[in-house]
Amino acid sequence: MVNTNRHLSATSLIGDDIRNPQGESLGDLKELMIDLGSGSISYAVVAFGGIMGLGEKLFAVPWQSLRVDHENKCLILNVPKEKLKDAPGFDKSDWPDFSDPTFSEQIGRYYRPG
Repeated sequence: MVNTNRHLSATSLIGDDIRNPQGESLGDLKELMIDLGSGSISYAVVAFGGIMGLGEKLFAVPWQSLRVDHENKCLILNVPKEKLKDAPGFDKSDWPDFSDPTFSEQIGRYYRPG
């Protein structure tokens, strides 16, 4: 039987692993950022590195750069682990302005395929 349910609650995704297609762990999903104008998810906030939350770096990843892997209960981000290490990130106590067009352009360019 084909699963026709195309909706997930945010809480069912928060904490899920983020992996690349090679199966390498890229972190976990910390938060979803919703565009209040359109009502759609703009960014996934991904935590990478650190131990037990200490020293971890947060990244805003465009939502359209991820895909949900229902079978393995994780999200897939098609980037090498090394690229994420160098990605523009932020500290959990100093979040960026997600509505800043310069920020959006920088993040979009970084995760654009190709």
